[in-house]
Amino acid sequence: MCGRTACSLGADNLRRACAYRDRRGGRRQPEWIRAERYRPSYNKGPQSSGPVLLSRRHLQQDADSSERVLMDMRWGLVPSWFKKDDPSKMQFNTSNCRSDTMLKKSSYKGALLKGKRCVVLADGFYEWQQHGAGKQPYFIYFPQTKDAVAEGKEEDEEWRGWRLLTMAGIFDCWEPPAGGEMLYTYTIITVDASKDVSFIHHRQHWALALTVFSPRMPAILDGDEAIRKWLDFAEVPTQEAVKLIQPTENIVFHPVSTFVNSVRNNTPECLAPIELGAKKEVKATPSSKVMLGWLKNSQEGSPQKKENDLPRWTSQFIHSPSPKKTSAGILQQWLGKEGEPAAKKHKA
Repeated sequence: MCGRTACSLGADNLRRACAYRDRRGGRRQPEWIRAERYRPSYNKGPQSSGPVLLSRRHLQQDADSSERVLMDMRWGLVPSWFKKDDPSKMQFNTSNCRSDTMLKKSSYKGALLKGKRCVVLADGFYEWQQHGAGKQPYFIYFPQTKDAVAEGKEEDEEWRGWRLLTMAGIFDCWEPPAGGEMLYTYTIITVDASKDVSFIHHRQHWALALTVFSPRMPAILDGDEAIRKWLDFAEVPTQEAVKLIQPTENIVFHPVSTFVNSVRNNTPECLAPIELGAKKEVKATPSSKVMLGWLKNSQEGSPQKKENDLPRWTSQFIHSPSPKKTSAGILQQWLGKEGEPAAKKHKA
């Protein structure tokens, strides 16, 4: 399942990171819808709001269905047919949607058949492994390239940086029975966790255990072609689009502090890698150097960080696919000092 994510980019950076090629091959950035509502976070849970990509045609009937927009939506789908006046009165959890039942359950079937497909954006997501008397959290994300923290100039077209995780989702729009503002909500589709993660097995002795204790994972759309097909509901019918919903092995992960266990904690320490057995020290490992580099030069979740101080981001939708290798150097440059988190350390 997927019950906690992080998305620390500011609104403008997020838009730059999501640049894509239109039908004519031109480079475009998705327009923000209600950008003022978006709040970056290192620790997002269900019922909070998060950024998603969707086709503009959902909001404008005469728009090109391949054109993308960004929108902040609440995590936890509220079906359009829900009749009560308060969405919190729903008696079932809709933060995740199983791929094997999404065309059967009424909460998702109607929206999915109407083409209400979206891409949920995140730096990565958290998963917990049963570990002795407690649970050990891990942060899971796309492999990163070594140049992901390359600085660019303000006038640069593209921003270079962390490759966002792109998860397949379904959204819906609910209108209060008594009238009022429409509520946009989404769910993250989940699939069986990858069984063959050999590129991690050789480096991390705990990789197999993580898979065993996490039988399901988000449906990850790896690359712009998959994203294009998932979003363009007018050109790609539902039965064709659902074929994209498959497990992926193109992920890496590292252990993090139990500081992330509380959703109230929202600092870079949530993402910072730790060495198991040395919980007080945040130490770079082969699978976390990229993440450390990413955190060193920018802490967008911090209220005192200015937009112009943030790293420049290249769109993941335009550059070549990520290599299947652990990614760890980039985390070191996002945390302040080599190997040290910018946030105060807490006991795990």
